[in-house]
Amino acid sequence: MRVLIVYAHPNPNSFNHALVEHCQQGLIAAGHEVKLKDLYAENFDPVLRAEHLAELQTGVIPAKIQHEQAALLWAEGLVFIYPLWWFGRPAILKGWFDHVLTRGVAFDYSQQGVTGLLKHRRAAVIITAGGSQDYFKGIDAETLIHRPMTDGTLSYCGIPQVDQFIYYNVPTMSDAERHAILAQVQQLGREFDA
Repeated sequence: MRVLIVYAHPNPNSFNHALVEHCQQGLIAAGHEVKLKDLYAENFDPVLRAEHLAELQTGVIPAKIQHEQAALLWAEGLVFIYPLWWFGRPAILKGWFDHVLTRGVAFDYSQQGVTGLLKHRRAAVIITAGGSQDYFKGIDAETLIHRPMTDGTLSYCGIPQVDQFIYYNVPTMSDAERHAILAQVQQLGREFDA
């Protein structure tokens, strides 16, 4: 399977970056062809300006966005890796969606409603969080974390299987806990198409 990893963290020495490396290793070990889109390293501009929106609404896709959409459409599976910031995705990732998931490519409207156009077989969303799982469960924040990415973005665009993994207490976890998570994510890569 062709798998695109979309990664959003500004620190190349972060735990998120280690997650990317281990996921990629697992995918490659399983025989998948992998491309990595590191939004910060690529200096992706997440701001959707008025002139860009006007172009998109007339069906004109700027070359920059055509390049991003080509990477998206090349893939049969998607993996997103990012930290939870203020109960959401980093702005750079949200901006990537705003630019890339355009009408006619990722979705379309009809009298019957919205139709998702993406043909990816699976997506996995891997998120790191600073708070405890008890904290997030106590305020039902997991629903707020899951739904924008799963229902509101990927399922909306037609991806039938979206799995989400949240790792809590990342700043304070032990090295042993970090190694266990890295092994789990590597295994996720190995079993991505299972």
